[in-house]
Amino acid sequence: MATAAAGALGLLWGWLWSERFWMPQNVSWADFEGPGDGYGYPQARHILSVFPLAAGVFSVRLLFERFIAKPCALHVGIQDSGPYPSQQPNAILEKVFISITKYPDEKRLEGLSKQLDWDVRKIQCWFRHRRNQDKPPTLTKFCESMWRFTFYLCIFCYGIRFLWSSPWFWDTRQCWHSYPRQPLTSGLYYYYVMELAFYWSLMFSQFTDIKRKDFLIMFVHHLATIGLITFSYINNMVRVGTLVMCLHDASDFLLEAAKLANYAKYQRLCDTLFVIFSAVFMVTRLGIYPFWILNTTLFESWEMIGPYPSWWLFNGLLLILQVLHVIWSYLIARIAFKALIRGKVSKDDRSDVESSSEEEDVTTNTKGPCDSSSSNGANRVNGHMGGSYWAEE
Repeated sequence: MATAAAGALGLLWGWLWSERFWMPQNVSWADFEGPGDGYGYPQARHILSVFPLAAGVFSVRLLFERFIAKPCALHVGIQDSGPYPSQQPNAILEKVFISITKYPDEKRLEGLSKQLDWDVRKIQCWFRHRRNQDKPPTLTKFCESMWRFTFYLCIFCYGIRFLWSSPWFWDTRQCWHSYPRQPLTSGLYYYYVMELAFYWSLMFSQFTDIKRKDFLIMFVHHLATIGLITFSYINNMVRVGTLVMCLHDASDFLLEAAKLANYAKYQRLCDTLFVIFSAVFMVTRLGIYPFWILNTTLFESWEMIGPYPSWWLFNGLLLILQVLHVIWSYLIARIAFKALIRGKVSKDDRSDVESSSEEEDVTTNTKGPCDSSSSNGANRVNGHMGGSYWAEE
């Protein structure tokens, strides 16, 4: 039994690292054992060094949020409000809140009113306060976004500086010249390792960060990103990989900057940054990516090295990524259009939709005791209303 299991594992391992899958014809793993230049050739074992580095990135993040991001948040007027006060306990309403709905409709509200002998408005207040107990402080969200903004901006600047002196940045056919016998340089190695370590740190921190509605989607996104970066490193498609990473980093820091402006209640700056982000996203993901990146991975590589099994998989993943770009672009365009028409960004449908921050739509103009925080005009900032927070809904 043990021998059969060992044989099955051996077959699986052999299939997983099959040269016929990973490499073009007449290329073997032995070709990567030579020293090459700089850091030699990419090796699968290099990936193991990413895990302690990811833990280090996560530790740096904790220090950054505490000693840099938090003071910045306090400086721009974001209060360290702490948790919301506890709501009057009620077993029946708590059961409805947890098991049925956090937003009871009119019919359910009337039924609860008769059951508890409470006024409907009082029950609405109870649910609103109960939702607010789970609402994360703006300070926490600001610190998270500031960390991501800082990393994305730094890694994008590093990527541009590195690629500016790289021949494949100006001529994408250089991505496939002498492939796969392309030795690593120190700059390329550090670029790849830092990107991979950052996304692994996001995988760790996603379980402790603010819970969002798109938790599962972003989990799959981070997993796919890690898979693509790892895959391209192992089969030495690192040159085109650097182009893909830098292209995606170009818009990410703008989105985080818009969130920071939103949390600080600089609504006009938030709107401007989000429109700029939308334009950069559209140009890079719907223009440069398909006509520059996919052109070289699909057509130039076919001409210079020809297809092989892992080539098909790599390009399949890049094409799936392009489909996601189209979907995200539609959602972002819809938000940007609303921002231009209404004069403010109303909601972020892409990636920062937070279930803990949803607020009840106001269906009546009559102010009650629960309306003081949302109906008193305190949300007027920079000369116009900023009451609809696109990154907090």
